[in-house]
Parts: sequence; C-alpha cells; structure tokens
Amino acid sequence: MGIVLNQSLKNTIITYIGFGIGGINTIYFYPVFLGATYYALANYILSSANVIMPLFAIGMQNTLVKFYSQYETNEERSRFLSFTVLFPLAVIIPIFLIGFYYFDEIVFFLSKKNIIVKKYIWLIPFIGLCMAYFEIFYAWLRVHMHSVFGNFIKEVGLRLFSFFLIVSVYYNWITVEGFVYATAFVYFLALLVTMFYAFHIQKPVFQFTIPDNVKDVLVYTFYIILSGSVANLLLDGDKMILNQYMNIENIAYYSVATYIALVISVPSRAMHQIVYPITAKLMHENKHDEMNILYKKTSINLQVVGGFVMLGIFVNINKLYELVPDEYAGGILVVFMIGLSKYFDLILGNNNAIIFNTKYYRAVLFLGVLLVLLTIALNMIFIPIYGIIGSAFATLLSITLYSLAKLLFVVKRLDLYPFTKQTLYSLALTFVLFLAFYFWDFPFYPIISILFKSVLMTIAYVYLNYKFVISIEINQVMDKIYGKFKFIK
Repeated sequence: MGIVLNQSLKNTIITYIGFGIGGINTIYFYPVFLGATYYALANYILSSANVIMPLFAIGMQNTLVKFYSQYETNEERSRFLSFTVLFPLAVIIPIFLIGFYYFDEIVFFLSKKNIIVKKYIWLIPFIGLCMAYFEIFYAWLRVHMHSVFGNFIKEVGLRLFSFFLIVSVYYNWITVEGFVYATAFVYFLALLVTMFYAFHIQKPVFQFTIPDNVKDVLVYTFYIILSGSVANLLLDGDKMILNQYMNIENIAYYSVATYIALVISVPSRAMHQIVYPITAKLMHENKHDEMNILYKKTSINLQVVGGFVMLGIFVNINKLYELVPDEYAGGILVVFMIGLSKYFDLILGNNNAIIFNTKYYRAVLFLGVLLVLLTIALNMIFIPIYGIIGSAFATLLSITLYSLAKLLFVVKRLDLYPFTKQTLYSLALTFVLFLAFYFWDFPFYPIISILFKSVLMTIAYVYLNYKFVISIEINQVMDKIYGKFKFIK
C-alpha cells in the first residue's frame, strides 16, 4: 500500500483543493455573478457532455488500464497506446455525421422547454469529445504511475480557470454568454495540456495496428461503454431530465445541492486513480488473499475519511445554505439524499475496480443498464410531482440499488468481503456525532459558525476514531505525524 498511500494522499489533497475552489464557485460566485439561468445553462451543457463522453471514448480509458500491463514488450505496448487513441475515431466520426444530419430535430427536442438552450447545443458534443480524449490521455499517464498530474488538471486546473472566468464576468471583461463559450475552450485546453504531458512521459509512435487480442479488447470495451454510460447517467442524467420538465433555473438549485453532496465522494475518486491499476495487476495474477486485504483496507479507509466529510457537511448544512440566495434553500433535502447515496458507494472501497477486472463484469453492467432505465422512469414520475426533491429521491434509490447489487455480486462470485466489525463501529460513531452536532449552531455569521462547529466536530471525530482504532493504517499515519512533531519539539 506504500505507493497507494503516497499517490492517494497527493490525489486527495489535490482533489480537495479543486473541490474547495469549485465550492466557492458553486456556492457563491456562480449564483451571484452568473445568475440562476446562465449557471443552470452552463451546468446543463457540462452534464450533457459528461453523459455522452463514454460513447466518444468508447471505454478506451479503462481498456488501456486493464490490458496495458499484459503486453510484455515495449513495442507491443506502444502499438496498444496508438490503438487506444485512434480507434475511438471510428465511432466519433459517424456520430458527428449523424448528429449533423439530424441537428434540427435534436435542437428542437432539447430546447422545447427552455429555448435558451438552443444556440448552445453544439457545445455539448465538442466538450464531450474533449472530455473523452482527456480521459484517454489521463489513463495513459495512470498506467505509467503518473496519476497526480492528470488529477491536478482535472480537479484543480478546470475549476481554477472557471474561477478566473467568473472574475472576468464580474469585471465585465466577458459577458455571461461569453462565459459559457469560454468554458468549452477551457476543456479543450485541458485536453491539449494532458496530451502533451502524456507524450512527454511516453513518446508516441502512432501506427494503427490491431492488437493480437483484439477480440478480448473490443468485448471489454463494449461493456466499459455500458459501464461509463451507466455511471454518468446516474451522475448527470437527472439534470438532463430536469431540463425537459422544469424551468432551467431549477438545474442551478439542484446543481448547488448535488455539488455539496459530491464532496463526500472525493476520497474515493482520489484513491481510485492509483488503486485501479494495482487492482488490475492483482486480479490478473490471481492473488485472492492480497486482493481481499486491499479491498478491506480501501473500504474502511474511505469510510473513515468519507464519513468525516459527510458529517462535516450534514451538521453545517443549514448555516451553509445561509450563504446562498434564498431561492436555493429547497436543496437542503437534496444534499442529504445524494450525500447518503455517495457515502454508501464510498464504503464499498475499490469494488468497481474489482468488478471491471474480472470475467463477470458483463452481468453487473447489464444490471446497471436496467437501473439506468429505472432511474429515468423514476425521474419522469417524481420530477413533475416533487420537482428537484423527486429527482434526488430517484437518484438515491437508483444508486443505492446499483451499489448493493455490485456488492452482493463481488461477495457471492469472488468471495471478497469489504466489511469488518470496524465498519459497524464507524457507522455508529458517525451517527452518534451527527446527533450530537446537528441540532445546534453558534449564533454567529455563517462562516464563523461553520468554522467553530467544524473544529469541535473534527476533534471529537479524530479522537474517537483513533481511540477505537477504526483504521489501523490511518492510526499509523497519525502516529507518524505525531512522532515528527514530537521530534521537532
């Protein structure tokens, strides 16, 4: 776990810095300087691009990670890298041609409820293409154990540039319409930077050569497309559906709430970058016991860190919403629903990485497709009745069922178990602290109140987790840090 802890720690820090910048943008700058309409518009475009991204990438980012280590010579690996970059064009070009031919029909369907969407539709496939190739070159870096740079671009770089753009809106250097177009350019810039850095790490020798194991690669790729589509539809599909049923401003209200809740999943995103290649290697070498140990470690470590983040959000949520315009306040319940779904998915550790590196991944992916259909159906039922609360409930139910199905599959099929008695201790500890801190607030300005309560909650959470040894690894890290301070002293 040495390299896992090292790069995961760096990725976690980078990701939280990015989420911190994004949080400032989301909670304050976007609602105030863009207004609900254009904030919702930008979010709708990015969410739609994220939904179609897996189709453009055709799963090559995951295929690259899975198969790269199986090639024995540098020449074979170089050919495979070329294949993963060039092959998606065989899908992208026909999709663009079809989209161009039916462009008027697509525009009419997507903008029939909110006409403002009409002139920006073309940005969706453009950003989706940039996202797709960014992920492919990011995977290029990950297989060479250089995950930190790509993670910095993805989590910090994009949000930092968005911050600069919103400042430009404030000073009237660009208009709110210009902000939307400039956002698309930022994703293109992120792609270029990541691509050139990947080429610096491993010089490309482009040649369209079909790998010897092309059948296995294409079969795996097909299912990864399903996987990526399932995951992204569960993440962003609700915003697309909201656009079809409600005024676009509601996407802004929903987006603020979901962004706050998504902070809970940051530890999982950070650790996944480096754990995925290691999981692929252990599964390929059939090291069951080592895999089981890694599974349990990732589960409890993510539960401790993610539980801390979730608790910090939940106990401060009322004061946090005092910082945003009043019309956003209806999203508090959305934060709880989406947050709980992310927490449950978080405590499953590297569950996804395990599934995608076994021969059984196909069945789970088809189950995911059924759950996406269920999500769409539930959204269509609950949004007209309950608005954004209905969408959040549909998402909570769908993600929980999907996560539970994946967990049962790994337990039954692979005889791998993520949970220990420490899992129950951690759940109990988190629940008790929630009851202790949620129902009171300091009578100060919201930020001061949040700061004071967070300090008290952090002291209690860290002390109790350390006292009850919820995670041996985290305790060891704390002992090491304490030892360094003691040495300095």
